[in-house]
Amino acid sequence: MMRTFSRAALAVASFSCLLGAVTVAVPSLAAEGTAPAGSATAMLAAVTAPLLAVDVNALQNRDQDFSTAGQDNGSPITPQADADTAAQTPQTLEDMVAAHTASTTGDEQGDCLASSVYYESKGEPLNGQLAVAQVIMNRTTSGRFPNTVCGVVRQPGQFSFLRGGSIPEPSHTNSAWQRAVAVATIARQGLWKQVAPSALFFHARRVSPGWGKIRVASLGNHIFFR
Repeated sequence: MMRTFSRAALAVASFSCLLGAVTVAVPSLAAEGTAPAGSATAMLAAVTAPLLAVDVNALQNRDQDFSTAGQDNGSPITPQADADTAAQTPQTLEDMVAAHTASTTGDEQGDCLASSVYYESKGEPLNGQLAVAQVIMNRTTSGRFPNTVCGVVRQPGQFSFLRGGSIPEPSHTNSAWQRAVAVATIARQGLWKQVAPSALFFHARRVSPGWGKIRVASLGNHIFFR
């Protein structure tokens, strides 16, 4: 036991001497810029240099997955393109109609629908005009009426504005016509919710046909049923 203790004490004493040599040698290194070959300082530098080395390029190239640069309180950044798109998206039916106003829908079926809106409801609120357009679109998919817009509009006994089975040609420079084109486009593309859900029929307020159908809405000058 005594011999083991002596060896341990000798090892501690040797390590203390090494630390003393390091402590004394370090100021000499800072002052002269060199260290004697084989000194404790050189040994310490050799051991610690790899631990202190920093790959600066690696740090610069790291992905900044959690960067909050340009954010307030770390909130997500909204890309400018998305913000611009949101600002341009119509928020009301009036805005959407204004965004789709045109002199023609670009095809016969669309213009048949616009003509129906124009002749049946051109002086009514926009939601009433849209309801008329949506009734015609609902008919095309109901299985109870022709499956095209023009077929529905030209069906005998349905719309009083027909002249000998033909649709009169309105002036395409008329602002009411251009709004009807916008309403027709919105209805065909399903850009707005159904304002008279599932309606297949409507009539003017001034008449009472006694259809016995389910009433779903009253908009403008018309009452809508399914």
